[in-house]
Formats: sequence, structure tokens, C-alpha cells
Amino acid sequence: MESHHSPLPNIRDQAYELAYRLACEQLARMDIQQQCLRSGAQYIDSSKVIVEYLNRSYVISPPEVEVSLEDSGDEVPLKDKIIILHYLTLAKGTPMTGKLITFKQLPGCDSYFPVFEQLAIRPLLDHFSKEPRLLIDAAAKLGGHEANYGDTGVTVNALSKIPITIALWRGDEEFAPRGSIMFDSNICDYLPAEDIRDICATIARKLVKTIPSLIKGEH
Repeated sequence: MESHHSPLPNIRDQAYELAYRLACEQLARMDIQQQCLRSGAQYIDSSKVIVEYLNRSYVISPPEVEVSLEDSGDEVPLKDKIIILHYLTLAKGTPMTGKLITFKQLPGCDSYFPVFEQLAIRPLLDHFSKEPRLLIDAAAKLGGHEANYGDTGVTVNALSKIPITIALWRGDEEFAPRGSIMFDSNICDYLPAEDIRDICATIARKLVKTIPSLIKGEH
């Protein structure tokens, strides 16, 4: 007799759903106008807040806490919604220190760095190390700009108070190409490490995705 089993629920999806629901509940209890001041978000009124994330404007609509793109009807991925809400709810308004650190230097992240490297740094090395100048044009697509780090460096403002700097070194006969992703040392006053990892992986993916159009000269 053939048996039919319902597919097991995806544990990661369940975790994202829970994280989103908790973030919505937390925001509903907060002084949203105060959090906008701390995060650099734009407070329009009690039912509309705008957060800039990777060069696009997202609208948060309390009290239901809907998250949508301001300029598009496209569905916002749940992971992006979580990052935006975490940023809005966790922001402490801490000033920039001017000191850059790497993911490995974040509290408790040293042992997790090899995974971060595969998710965020390796794709950049695989696609930009031979033509690092392409990285500057790719970053511009995300609102980024050239930075004076490595042989080629760029800074992308992932969120209003979270600049992320990428540096690549070409390498030579003795050393392989290498890369680094850096943040201001105050970043943990705005986001947890898991969100920082996801943002960096998203930036890497978006930068790589622009390469075909850049090569064709569609700047």
C-alpha cells in the first residue's frame, strides 16, 4: 500500500518566520521615531518609515509592520525583511569609531570565519581577482564608491549607518589573491553577527551578478 507523507517543514524557514514575527512584535512596542533617529531611517509619520538598504528604499508600515519596496511591487525576501527590522529595532545610534574590523574580530565569530569566507569573500576573489577594477563599477550599482584599501577597494553603505568595505589584493607568483571585508567596530550596536554575515553574502552575490552587464559596457 502506497503511503503519502506530508513534506517535513523546513527548519530554516520556520526559524526565519519566527525571527520575523519577533522583530515585528518588538518594533510595535518601541518608540519608532526614536529608532529612526538612532538608525538614520526616515520617519514620515506613525504609519510610514523608510529604510535605505543596498541602494533601494524600503517602506515599513506600522502597526502591522509590513515591509515593501517603495519603487516596486516585487516581493521582499523574508531574510531581507528580517535584516531591515533588526537594524531598525536594534540600532543604538552609536557614532562611527573610524576603526575597521573584520568578521573574525566580531565577538564569538573567530571559529565561524571559514564559513563566512566561503559565503562572502571567496565569490569576490573568484570573480574579481583577475579584473579587480570591475569591482569599482559593480559597487557603483549598489551605490558604493572606491576606497583606499588593498590593490582595489570599495565601500558600500549596506544601511544608513553600516558601511561595508571590501579590499582585494591581486597576488603574484609568491602569494595567491586575497580579500577582506571590513566594518566599523561599532557594527554590533546595529546588527547581530548572523545578519552581518547575510548582508555580506548578499553584497557579494549582487556584485558578481552585475559582471555580465559591466563587461558588455552597460554601465
